[in-house]
Amino acid sequence: MKTALENRTAAAELATLPTVAEDIAAAKEYAAASKAANTRRAYAADLRKFAAYADRIGADASAAGTVAAYIAHLAQTGSARASINRALAAIRADRADKGQVFEVAAAAKIRDVLAGINRELAPGTCKAPLLVEDLRTAVADLPADTVASARDRALLLVGFALGARRSELAALDVADLEWSARGVSVTIRRSKTDQLGAGRVVALPVGKLPATCPVRALRTWLDVAGIAEGAIWRSINKQGTIGARLSDKSIAQTVKDAGERAGLNPATLGGHSLRAGLVTSASLAGASDASIQRQTGHRSVTMLRRYTRVADAYRDNATAGLL
Repeated sequence: MKTALENRTAAAELATLPTVAEDIAAAKEYAAASKAANTRRAYAADLRKFAAYADRIGADASAAGTVAAYIAHLAQTGSARASINRALAAIRADRADKGQVFEVAAAAKIRDVLAGINRELAPGTCKAPLLVEDLRTAVADLPADTVASARDRALLLVGFALGARRSELAALDVADLEWSARGVSVTIRRSKTDQLGAGRVVALPVGKLPATCPVRALRTWLDVAGIAEGAIWRSINKQGTIGARLSDKSIAQTVKDAGERAGLNPATLGGHSLRAGLVTSASLAGASDASIQRQTGHRSVTMLRRYTRVADAYRDNATAGLL
């Protein structure tokens, strides 16, 4: 039998353990952390819109019929397939968090409506790539003596050379950089396909031309801005004062502006155009799929082929050299 001292010790240890309620609360926090911040914000916005729709038509938001009607409403009012699929994912995730599931028949009804929407609506289009020639033009057209130009030049060149998503670019900190004579190693700590934050390191070699070298441009921007820690890309007001971390939407606008300077239609461009531009330009230059994947972090060649198809069309073209 245990002694009185052993019993008191065991009771004291038990008292320090989390309660069941605390464990449940912690589990919810960990579940929420499993999704990227951008995803959580998008889901929250989708849920607010769905709740407003259900309230407007006086329907039960928990009913499968209301969900089916809502995604049909989104389709009828011009939402893209990706937006509709995300809205449904947000609703399902919310129900799962509350311990609710649709009955089999109800779930099948929602799936049928979604399948019909996906069949009827045209698939979304990818943002056009900002190819290396256009990038050179856009960078050369920037004023040489402003703080904003130093930032935009570095942002465009680094974003292109990394083949990074705009969210990955926006999240970069000075601590993610490791400088050497050969260039700079950049740690991408979290990405769309790396929700657990395992991270990956991408080499950014010194460029052959000083005017378009991403390493030189990055060093110049950090020196001009006096940034030694924290966010790399930051907002700049009209007076040239440097502010908080630049948002991914601002990065997308910077790319659009660059494309317009290069004579492209800015409506076809976005933050993803830098990533698509690297893949397409590197493929045209003869880089292997494996080397491109190492730079961009694409997990499958299938996804990579969405971008290299343009390069393939020019590289193996029946009319080349005929006219």
